[in-house]
Amino acid sequence: MIIKERRTKILLALFLLSDVNFPYVKLQEPIQLAFDLSLNQKTRGTLSALLKEGLIEKNYSSNVIPSEAEGSPSQAQDYSLHSGRDDNAAEYRLTEKGFIKLALEFPFVRFLKEKWDGKWRILSYEIPEKKRELRDKLRREVSGWGLGPWHRSFWLTPHPIIDALKELVSQKEEEKYVQAFEAEYVFGDRAILIEKVWGLSQLDKRYRDLFKKWHDTLAKEGSKTDKFKKVIGEYVIILREDPGLPIDLVGEKWIGLEAYNIFREIKSILLS
Repeated sequence: MIIKERRTKILLALFLLSDVNFPYVKLQEPIQLAFDLSLNQKTRGTLSALLKEGLIEKNYSSNVIPSEAEGSPSQAQDYSLHSGRDDNAAEYRLTEKGFIKLALEFPFVRFLKEKWDGKWRILSYEIPEKKRELRDKLRREVSGWGLGPWHRSFWLTPHPIIDALKELVSQKEEEKYVQAFEAEYVFGDRAILIEKVWGLSQLDKRYRDLFKKWHDTLAKEGSKTDKFKKVIGEYVIILREDPGLPIDLVGEKWIGLEAYNIFREIKSILLS
């Protein structure tokens, strides 16, 4: 699993194991193994923090109900996480707030649920070479926002990232180097623009390679749990690279959407 941050693992797991309506999910052992998680003290602490931030919700019917704990709902959540009850029986789901957070790191998920507003966001930053560390830091922080290089110092995305950008650079040194715009596409060959900025032909090849890997994984001997872990690991790698362009731009037959549907079929088989 290439994801190191426990928070991101949990948010992504809750999305991939459910659907765009965010039903509750049990973090059972096969799921924990697939996402390199274990319900140890650190994971329980992360779950507690995500609950407090409103990024996930917990189904108390399978574990503990709020009335069993005194005080506020957040105190009840903490109680249920640290009370010694069976956390393996608990169910969690992503909230809208958690989904928005996840979509900044994995932009592919956004337009599975939301409709594109037709606007393009243009980000420009020209940070001096003597401040290279600052420039590299900013580039890393926005790397998962579906941005593609348009021209020198100009990046393009259909994702609504302006508010997140403001929050990221507000009252920081890099703020004075950043400019952002929103615009509508007027004329020109949009297909040429999309290929130039995001290189979808290469991404298409990556997805086709992924299908071969999935086929090989499913064809080999082994437990369903081990196979699911490998399928997830291979999928997450390419999800990191997919800019998550809306159907309006890539069409309903875009291979990334096909991959998502195939993944859901594999998931239902291996977790049955």
